Amino acid sequence: MKDTTTFSIPVLFNVHSFQTDLISWYLSIKRDLPWRLNQDPYRVWVSEIMLQQTQVDTVIPYFNQFMNRFPTTYDLANAEEQDVLKSWEGLGYYSRARNLHAAVKEVVASYDGEVPHEKDKLKKT
Repeated sequence: MKDTTTFSIPVLFNVHSFQTDLISWYLSIKRDLPWRLNQDPYRVWVSEIMLQQTQVDTVIPYFNQFMNRFPTTYDLANAEEQDVLKSWEGLGYYSRARNLHAAVKEVVASYDGEVPHEKDKLKKT
């Protein structure tokens, strides 16, 4: 005879409690990172590109130096490629710097230097 008994495990997971605990944990141990100083999309973007295949502790001084040299999209867009690559020197993967430079030029030309907040605006028409 086949056993058709089924068991159910009650769901005891409290999503709100988990979210609260996770945020509390993050706030208690988070690192002060220079790209977290504000929500500027350009700063976050630069950090995301630099952090690809590179450790956070390695990126921090390069990020600070890069943002001092190119604090706005306009500064980066108007820079010579050699200056951008020189500021990137030591991070490796120079295609990241070239692609960032080209993309920032597009942001300046198409979006008045403001990184769009809405993904629909990023889509080419």
